[in-house]
This record gives sequence, C-alpha cells and structure tokens, in this order.
Amino acid sequence: MAKIGSMGIRACLFDAYGTLFDVHSAVGQYIDLLGRDAAKISELWRNRQLEYTWLRSLMHKHADFWQVTQDALDFALDSYGIDDKELRQKLLDAYLRLDCYPEVAQTLKDLKDRDVGLAILSNGSPMMLKAAVENAGLKDHFDAILSVEEAGVFKVDPRTYQLGVDYFNVSAAELCFLSSNAWDVAGAATFGLNVVWVNRFGQKPERLPGEPVSEIKTLKELPLLLSN
Repeated sequence: MAKIGSMGIRACLFDAYGTLFDVHSAVGQYIDLLGRDAAKISELWRNRQLEYTWLRSLMHKHADFWQVTQDALDFALDSYGIDDKELRQKLLDAYLRLDCYPEVAQTLKDLKDRDVGLAILSNGSPMMLKAAVENAGLKDHFDAILSVEEAGVFKVDPRTYQLGVDYFNVSAAELCFLSSNAWDVAGAATFGLNVVWVNRFGQKPERLPGEPVSEIKTLKELPLLLSN
C-alpha cells in the first residue's frame, strides 16, 4: 500500500451507516404507508438503534446489530401505535438495501486507483454489511468488510477500532477513519486514528474527548484532502 499525502495514510476505514449508506432511505421507500410521521419514525428508529448499542455494551449484553435494528424498529413503530407485521418486514428488508450517497462509488474508485487500502469498519452484522455493499455495487472497491462482531462489542469500544489496525497491519496513525457520526469520530480519534468527520448535515461537535483532524461535507472532498 502506498502512503498518500502529508499524513502518511496507508489505508482508509469507512463507517457504513450514515457515512456510506443513507439510514433514512429505508423509511423513505414507504412514506406513503407511514404517512406524516414517517420522518419522525425514521429518526426514532435510528436513535434507539444507536442507544441500544451503547447500552448493551455497558450492560455486557451483546446482540448483533441486526437484532438491535429490529428491536429499535419495534420500539419506534410501537411508539406511534403501528402494529403491522407486513410493513415491519418491508422496512427491515429495505434496511438491507439502503441507498448509498451519490459520491461514494466514484470516491472509492479514485482512492483504489491510487493503491490506498480500503475497508469498512461498522457496527453492522456481516449479513447486513454484505447485503448493503452488494446491493450498492461496491463489493469490488473494498479489501475487507470488518464487523464489530469480531470484537463482540459495539463502537466506541477501543477493541472495535483495533480491528482495522490488525487487518492492515499498520499503526493507528497510518489509518484514516471516515464517519458521519460525531460520537464515532470522538471514539476513533481517542483511539488514535486520523479521523475525518464527514459532516453531511452541519452537526455541532460533540462535547467528548477526541477531535477529527479534518472536517468535510461529503466524501467527494476526501481524495484531494489526502493529497495535501
């Protein structure tokens, strides 16, 4: 693997959900069935999904991300008085074929052409990640798809970020980690990775340890950033 840019980066690790894939596109496919509360349901689904990963990690009661995703959806639907098993299944099926953001494929190709190692490092279960990557046509872009299931705990536990270091056999400082999730940015930066925050929606920074080395709006800016 070649080093690129002044940061001496040998490989890039990408968070999946919210960074490569639009987590709200699942509900977006069924707005007509969910009605005016669709956006609120999607937001609650996502928030509970994340909260359950943190709580399960603290409780030492791990379940894979697919189970967590189902539990969070059940909470969201129940919160809005929706008891429709067929719709529930449609939403879960849609989560396995999330839309990827429009610049993702070209960005990955540009980096691959420059001999940069590329991998996903995600909370997603292997089944979920395989389905998402294949549906988006991204399979050939990645050297590896790393799931936290190998560590048996969710981000932001340091063991999850160690998976990327171990796979590429480089130092943490030689890895660039990309995430749209500010909490993930804090966790990866605290671990020692060079973190670039893909701040798609203009979020405010978290009040947590660990800061990104740079902030971009979309992944389209990444190749140029790493060349500087």
